[in-house]
Amino acid sequence: MVWNIVCDSSCDLRATDVKSESVQFETVPLRLQVGAREFLDNDQLEVPDLLQAMAAEKSASSTACPSPAAFARAFEKGERTICFTISANLSGTYNAAVMGRELTLEEYPDKQICVIDSKATAGAMVLLVRRAQALIEANPNVDFEDLCAQLRMYQASLRTCFTLENFDNLIKNGRMRPLVGTLLHSLGIHVIADATPQGTIHVADKARGEQKTYRAIAALMSASKDCAGAEVVISHCENLAGALALKEQILASLPVKSVDILSCRGLTSFYAMEKGLIVGY
Repeated sequence: MVWNIVCDSSCDLRATDVKSESVQFETVPLRLQVGAREFLDNDQLEVPDLLQAMAAEKSASSTACPSPAAFARAFEKGERTICFTISANLSGTYNAAVMGRELTLEEYPDKQICVIDSKATAGAMVLLVRRAQALIEANPNVDFEDLCAQLRMYQASLRTCFTLENFDNLIKNGRMRPLVGTLLHSLGIHVIADATPQGTIHVADKARGEQKTYRAIAALMSASKDCAGAEVVISHCENLAGALALKEQILASLPVKSVDILSCRGLTSFYAMEKGLIVGY
C-alpha cells in the first residue's frame, strides 16, 4: 500500500524533511511573478534572490496557484493520497487540488484521494503533514475515511499567527498606504495578525520593539486556545535570530510540548517578507 501526502508549496517542508518507509511526500509548487521574472517555488528556489528581486521591483508582484493537472500528476503516484492546501480564502489552490482529484479519479477510479483545506499556511500545514504521517505509520491499514475525519478534526484545532516588520509588499499591492508603512517601519512597530477559523486574516495587535512583539504573540496564542501539550512550528523569513527569541518566549510563557523552527519557502517569504515570522500551533 503506497500512501501519498501532497501539499502545495506554502507548506514550509522540503522533500527531504519527510523520511518514511510508509509515506511518500511531495509539494506542488506555486509560481511567483516579480516584474518580468517568474520564480517556481520548488526546493531549488533561493529565497534571498526572490526577496532581492521583490525589493528592486517597483510594481506589484503576484502569485499563481498550481494547475489541476499538476496536482493530478502528484495524486497518480499513490494508491491513497492525503492533500493539504493553503487556505481557500487566500488562494485558488484548494479548488485546483479538488479539480486535480476529479481528473485523477476519472482515469484511476480505485484511488482514494482526500483534499483538506488547512485554512492556514506554513506551520499549520507542517503540523497536519506530521500528524498524517504519524497516524499512517502507526497503522498503515487505517481506514481511509476515518483517517480523513481525524485530520479534519485536527485541522479545526490548529491556529496560525504571524508578525511583519517589512510592509513593501502590502504597499505595492495597494493594501497599505505608503505613509502608514513608512511610519510603522520608522517607529519599529510590528503588525501582529492571526488567521480566523474561516481562513481569512485578522489584524490582532501592534507592538513596538521585538521583545514586546514576542510577548504579544505568546499572549495571543494563550488567548486563542489551550496550548497545553501543543506542538508549535515557527517559520522565519531570513530571521533565525528572531525565531529563536520567539521560541524562547513561547517556551517561557506557555505549556507547549515543543517548538520547531523552519525557514520560509518562496510563497510564505512572498507574504511574510524579510524578518517575518509565522507561527502554527
